[in-house]
Amino acid sequence: MSTFESPPRGVLGLGRPARPDTDELAALLAAAFHDDPLTRWIIPDDRTRAELLPGLFRIFVDVSHDYDGVALSPCGDAVMLFLPPGASKEVDARGDELEQRFADALGEYAGALGTIVGLQAERHPAGPPHYYASFGAVRPARQRNGLLSVLLQELIDRADREGHPAYAEASSPGGEALCLRQGFVPLGGDITLPNGGPSLRPLWRDPR
Repeated sequence: MSTFESPPRGVLGLGRPARPDTDELAALLAAAFHDDPLTRWIIPDDRTRAELLPGLFRIFVDVSHDYDGVALSPCGDAVMLFLPPGASKEVDARGDELEQRFADALGEYAGALGTIVGLQAERHPAGPPHYYASFGAVRPARQRNGLLSVLLQELIDRADREGHPAYAEASSPGGEALCLRQGFVPLGGDITLPNGGPSLRPLWRDPR
């Protein structure tokens, strides 16, 4: 992304269509998160995980699109899904709808996702209104090139201009390091999944 000034609807970045293909974005996210500790906890088998993750991420892309919360790099190799201030509560109110969609996408693995979503909801800050950076991903062949850092920087630049904080949850050391470089700080203790599962680290950034 190059600017948040008068961005095209639903996308931050120049030269991209207003609503990029949902399936393409879901495939990008699925590839980037295939080996993430959380997705491995939800779906332990590698082949099954590869089959099911695109359908799961299609739901997250759809929800972010509903709130103009899809940021895509001009090259199309990096994406960030986010929710603007106030949208998280609206998404929570869609719980029954989303639970059914998750069940359709994941089948027997939907319960594991539900556990994560429930724990996230318990720890999600009630206020003040804030931007929520829910997912950031870079196509595997383009990782470690700073693409996601640019997307996150522009999101927090927007938050700063509007006077809003930002919230994120890191599921990997790399994600946490990226957020810390951008001025986030840990918010409370980790969200730890049961049965020896991995952890999410809540992170918060006040506006500057």
